[in-house]
Amino acid sequence: MCRTPSPPVQIAPVAARLLDRAAELGDRMAARIRAEVPYYGSEVHVSAEELRASCRRNAELVLAQLAGGQDMADPASARDTGRQRARQGTPLAELLHAYRVGSGLLWAELADAFRGAQDITAETIAALAAWWVHEGLAAAAGDAYREAASELLLQRERERSVLVEALFSGMLTDRTTLWEAAGVLGLPAGGPFVVVAAEVPAPGRESLPGIEARLLAERARSAWRLLPDLQVGLVAVPGGDGEEVILRVLARTAGSRVGVSPPYRPLQDTPRALRLARLALAGLRGRVTGVARFADSPVDLLVAAAPEESGRVARAVFARLLELPPGERARLLDTLEHWFAAAGSTAVAAGSLYCHRNTVRYRLRRVEELTGRSLRDPGAVADLAVGLRALRVLAPHGGAG
Repeated sequence: MCRTPSPPVQIAPVAARLLDRAAELGDRMAARIRAEVPYYGSEVHVSAEELRASCRRNAELVLAQLAGGQDMADPASARDTGRQRARQGTPLAELLHAYRVGSGLLWAELADAFRGAQDITAETIAALAAWWVHEGLAAAAGDAYREAASELLLQRERERSVLVEALFSGMLTDRTTLWEAAGVLGLPAGGPFVVVAAEVPAPGRESLPGIEARLLAERARSAWRLLPDLQVGLVAVPGGDGEEVILRVLARTAGSRVGVSPPYRPLQDTPRALRLARLALAGLRGRVTGVARFADSPVDLLVAAAPEESGRVARAVFARLLELPPGERARLLDTLEHWFAAAGSTAVAAGSLYCHRNTVRYRLRRVEELTGRSLRDPGAVADLAVGLRALRVLAPHGGAG
């Protein structure tokens, strides 16, 4: 194990004389830091009195250690300063810059004081420099800063995780509380938002690694929660084509299936949006990866809002069709779905199905026979549309199967 060097004993008499001027040197250190380090240039972050007191303590500590010729013990004041600056949000680079500036002044005073002293050789100066680097206050303050910053980060992550869970579970309903939660999470209180639900490859592993930073690079703020089966996120949609930007980022990042809710505004609608994101995810059944957005259509929203009733409609409308062998059942339902997508055009549906239009007509007649509903009757078409969407959206959860 390497041991940091001790201060050279030849320095002790010089340091003892400077120790009597510690208060003056501390004030000069504070003035130089105030002039050369922008963060400390005003009293917005650190008051002049606080800075002077800190510099005086540091000057006394260093000079007392050198005067005593002892290894530096735990520099409590420097560590306290490091922890305090971490809690205040001071950038670490600014803190270390301040220590370098202050230490530079103290080092210059020492060098000037022992320039004419006897027994001070180049080797002594080198030993002092090594002690200064290894046992300096900047290192102690920096280490304490990093420890405190890590603790604060873990605390903030725990708080964020609890708040995100409360939003997804609907535990936060009061407008003031929701506004405060949005502030802590760094999200706009008024939205719009989308909820993302991504399958995880294994419990405890993220399916969208680094997604918060990736979205932030596109001006989309977000907050995430890792569940045993899902990684779920609340994303604030930026202006312009923000929703499409979010979908592109998700598509580039996703290593599994991802469902996205329609945009919504009041934060109290987050539990409902999570349910819609889960339904969009379920619509990707049979695929390994992909991003699906829940269609913001009246029929889909109706099905999602009333899953049990929609499931009963589906079973009532398609009771006989659902009794068919799986292959025939799938062909008829796919044909009906393509016919809806083609706005009732048999020719367009045939083109998308890569079959003859007569085949489409035959299959549609079979649907009419099995359901007892005519595709020329608007009311019957509505029944078929709701029933079909219920089958597509709810079947993975057993709602219409």
